[in-house]
Amino acid sequence: MYDTTTQSLPGGILHWPRRAERWLDDRGRFAWIGAMVLGFIFVWPVGLAILAYMIWSKRMFNRSSCRSRSTTARWSAQSSGNSAFDAYREDTIRRLEEEQGAFEAFLKRLRDAKDKKEFDAFMEERVKSNTADDTGKDVPAY
Repeated sequence: MYDTTTQSLPGGILHWPRRAERWLDDRGRFAWIGAMVLGFIFVWPVGLAILAYMIWSKRMFNRSSCRSRSTTARWSAQSSGNSAFDAYREDTIRRLEEEQGAFEAFLKRLRDAKDKKEFDAFMEERVKSNTADDTGKDVPAY
């Protein structure tokens, strides 16, 4: 009788989805989209399943690439055997994640300021058009 654990199967056959996911994450969002398109071309339920997984795992609409998230997780989990280097690496990764968060917050503030400026311009234009309509000026004759 065969044991269904991964130790008894050659190459850890039950782990191929996890390896495939890691491989696609290393190559980024476009690899996921390519896999989905190929899935739709060859076997449409596979393409549909990949699309559902991309939406469910937020890989499709995430601004940061899949690559940066998986690389950070993999580097922080591995130990080099040198505790000084591991501490330096953890500190550097933490600092870079803080800088990334600060930069993303800056971009959000920049987008919000642009949106507010466009909205204020729209409201000003609307007030001007309502004022022109109320005074009877600039109203086209029909």
